[in-house]
Amino acid sequence: MKLVSPSPPFLAFAAALAMAAAFSAAAQQAPDPDYAPPVRTPAYAAGAGPVLCVDEGHHNFHTLEGRYRPFGELMRRDGYAVRPLSARLSARSLAPCSILVIANAQPSDASWDDYASPTPSAFGAAEVRAARRWVEGGGRLWLIADHMPLAGAAAHLARAFGFEFDDGFAMPGFDADPQRRKEIFRQPTLFRLSDGTLAANAISHGGAPGESVEQVRSFTGQAFRLPPRAEPVLTLPPGYLSLLPAKPWKFDADTPRTEVGGWSQGALLRLGKGRVAVFGEAAMFSAQRQGPQGDPMGMNAPGAERNYQFALNLAHWLSGRLDAPRADAGAVP
Repeated sequence: MKLVSPSPPFLAFAAALAMAAAFSAAAQQAPDPDYAPPVRTPAYAAGAGPVLCVDEGHHNFHTLEGRYRPFGELMRRDGYAVRPLSARLSARSLAPCSILVIANAQPSDASWDDYASPTPSAFGAAEVRAARRWVEGGGRLWLIADHMPLAGAAAHLARAFGFEFDDGFAMPGFDADPQRRKEIFRQPTLFRLSDGTLAANAISHGGAPGESVEQVRSFTGQAFRLPPRAEPVLTLPPGYLSLLPAKPWKFDADTPRTEVGGWSQGALLRLGKGRVAVFGEAAMFSAQRQGPQGDPMGMNAPGAERNYQFALNLAHWLSGRLDAPRADAGAVP
């Protein structure tokens, strides 16, 4: 890991970033009730597909009746049997699930500023062991953990599959010029086939006409490192930094920065009979409205027009309808 010493002009940038972040955090994020992208040919008859469980047993920031409602509705329209999972992870609670989606688990409902540093794990050791055994036996895990402190809350679980989460904020860079700093902060994180940041594999190709994806957008999130046999899907472009504050959204001149260009924000792994998809940003799989103007955030935002198909393709890979490149059929990290 290469640490970059903050330069004096970083203070002004940090202040602007903190103000924007505070506004974003304070603004109520609500699911977009009007978002309904086309699902022209559902993968399964209504409710007849695999059981897709969405974790709601770990103080999750995203739930089926809350910010992940558009995600759940999208999966239902594709035929999945979508249901919440409110229990702790165990062989018994996981048994009915074909796919488990964990989106932004938290150690408690406390304010993010009140968490100790490093962020406590949202998952107990027995839960982590149960999740690993479930995947090895054929379970399909879709683990989504956003920027600090959400990456830290899921780091223990991710490490069981060989992924190293970075409990920071993935940003597109820094510039000493004030105007340029504003431009950098406004710059969306776009992953494209054309530059290789979006991998050319079954996830981007899809399995039928109309399912291909050439661009995906994410909304800050974290960067993470992969185990040797994982397949990258989203790779952060050169110049990206991870800002590593002591408390979420509180940046100053001393905030450490790590170069993370080339690190991942999305990847796939086969483990035993099961599969794992890991992503470092959560809004990209939902459709929300935030702020006084109801600005779009997620699949409904400019630049994210194909995020919904990307989500469907990932579900199809997890359920076995699609395949992607693999290093070793029996790979374990």
